[in-house]
Amino acid sequence: MTRVRVATYNIHKGVRGVGPTRRLEIHNLMHAVEQFDADIVCLQEVRGVHRGRSRFSAPGAMQPQADWLAPHGYYTVYRTNAYTGQGEHGNAVLSRWPVLAEQHEDMSDHRFEQRGLLHVVLDVDGIAMHVIVVHLGLIRSSRVRQMAQLVRYVQREIPPQTPLVVAGDFNDWGRLLEQSLVRVGLKTATPATLVTFPARLPLVQFDHVYARGMQLCAQQVPRGAIWSQMSDHLPLLADFDVPGTAA
Repeated sequence: MTRVRVATYNIHKGVRGVGPTRRLEIHNLMHAVEQFDADIVCLQEVRGVHRGRSRFSAPGAMQPQADWLAPHGYYTVYRTNAYTGQGEHGNAVLSRWPVLAEQHEDMSDHRFEQRGLLHVVLDVDGIAMHVIVVHLGLIRSSRVRQMAQLVRYVQREIPPQTPLVVAGDFNDWGRLLEQSLVRVGLKTATPATLVTFPARLPLVQFDHVYARGMQLCAQQVPRGAIWSQMSDHLPLLADFDVPGTAA
């Protein structure tokens, strides 16, 4: 078996706070991602292009944040969910493993929220592992329809016996997720005791990792003052053993 660590993190476009207290956290987030020591990092609210003030953009001549955050040697995949007056943002996957394929599907349920899923296929020691990153809507009725769309997508695009991880910011703390994803064989890797939002005083779990075709070994939410300052969410990590991979 191969041990694989998956991390999911909503980075809030690399900026913390509002108004005059607003500050760029992308440098700290880069070190945070390195500390995860994760094989697969699933990110939400990642800026691709930002035309606003440069101090709220990634360094390196407006370099996309996914590229900036990726540790050395990682493969990067980014797809846009939302377009704004100042640029765009979406989901990203940073992977130690080579990327075999990628695609994106729009999940927007109404014109006020632009949402999407990012699907990548990774070569994990010769096994094709599918990873889906999502960021669902704020309105429950929208999430119900988006979860139904996610289930249809998995049924249509991913062979039923293939290892699969679905991770991201679901904006939901009820049983909607579990009831929907069990239909495609996905089980939670993160019990509700791992609260992730809001970061300064976490009360609910918006961030989840679901998986099938692999064995859960451990899960954790990093805590401490530094983690509460970088985003409005806390990161979530889960370790799995993937059967059928080379030793």
